Amino acid sequence: MSVNDFLLDFAFASLFIVIGQLIRAKVPLVQKFFVPASMIAGFIALVLGNQGLNVLPFSNSIGSYPGVLIILIFAAVGMGGFSFSKTKFKSEVERVGSYFSYKVLAQAIQFAFAPLFGVLVISELFPEINYGFGFLLASGFSGGHGTAAAVGSAMAELGFTDATDIGMTCVTVGILSGIFGGLFFIKIGTKRGWTKYIESFQYISGDLKTGLIKDEKNRGSMGKETVASVVLDPLAWHLALLLIASGAGFLANGWIKDAIGLDLPSYLLAFLIGMAMFLCFQKTGVGHYMDNTVISRISGTATDYLVFFGIASIKISVIVEYAIPLLLLLLFGMVLVVLTLMYFGAAMNKGSWFERSLFVWGYSTGVFAIGFILLRIVDPENKSKTLNDTALAGPLTTPFEMFAWSMAPSMLLGGQHWQFIILYIVIFAACILLNRVFKWWWLKLPLDRPAEQEF
Repeated sequence: MSVNDFLLDFAFASLFIVIGQLIRAKVPLVQKFFVPASMIAGFIALVLGNQGLNVLPFSNSIGSYPGVLIILIFAAVGMGGFSFSKTKFKSEVERVGSYFSYKVLAQAIQFAFAPLFGVLVISELFPEINYGFGFLLASGFSGGHGTAAAVGSAMAELGFTDATDIGMTCVTVGILSGIFGGLFFIKIGTKRGWTKYIESFQYISGDLKTGLIKDEKNRGSMGKETVASVVLDPLAWHLALLLIASGAGFLANGWIKDAIGLDLPSYLLAFLIGMAMFLCFQKTGVGHYMDNTVISRISGTATDYLVFFGIASIKISVIVEYAIPLLLLLLFGMVLVVLTLMYFGAAMNKGSWFERSLFVWGYSTGVFAIGFILLRIVDPENKSKTLNDTALAGPLTTPFEMFAWSMAPSMLLGGQHWQFIILYIVIFAACILLNRVFKWWWLKLPLDRPAEQEF
């Protein structure tokens, strides 16, 4: 990919984001479903781009942009700082600990029960289908395109040559289900009082419906100038800090992988480096010249482009192999993610349960981008602290993921399917037990309970 390709990709993305904003401002149906401009833009580009009518000259690299933008977003979260309240230490530990347990459970339920369904149902109805088939749902739903490709390639080497196509189909269906299913639940949530940072749509102002702020008095500031523009533009100053953390996170991932073979997510390392920079800046006084509002606006911009490219790069062409068994598997997968959202989400998250669970819903149906899309609708300012806790839980959830992605192909296709399935059933049960023991189980609380900061 050349620099010109990069410029054109973002130029077309910007054009469609502007068109998306105009559609949001003028079309009541779009307003009714809270559809962000970047999401509208992504679907238009999906139809017109490489995977649809192919009338737009996008490069073949647009699918890689979301992974890079995620790094920048988490660097911003880390640089925004994090602190435990001494007066609310117990509730802080409770919030992070229960969320970690919930995230592990959301993965374990797919790692355990999707292969179990494949063994007990799919392979019984269709004997020619092997025991690795069910896990491809998890590789697509919980893993995304990259993981589905990796798992599919590993299974192909073991003789399951169609695995990659099936995994990619699961990703595609998962992403679409994540978006439209998420919007469906948001619509219900606003009506029933589950959402804490947006009201029922009938009470939302015209500005929030259209996305255009007409009244001067309602227009907020994008941030303060903390450095003199004659020396360095304030936006360039803040962007430079974020790009340093982002680039350092990417490089650190390569160094760690080369040194010890551990492939940690680059976004996690960028978050940790961003947090380290924040702590260093606080000690040296540099933090006085950082404005969190500017940092947040840069992060929000990256999120909008991430949403666009995440949707525009969906591979629709991979949809119909193994039609009937795949349909059964996908329906079962939807049961798992709905159960994870509505039952375990409400039980394992106390305050802002819907916002936090909805992010995990998106994360569990294809890619982080979907989680960001949905969270941006229901909690645009991250008041639920979902992104902070996601980054903090990353080092602890990574081993559960890495073992599954690396060992599932050989174990499921090599006669050790029961050992793999039972292992993740045990992890699933341990998450429930952990929350029960620590009394992090809030199923009896009403679903319209207060927001996180109100407990």
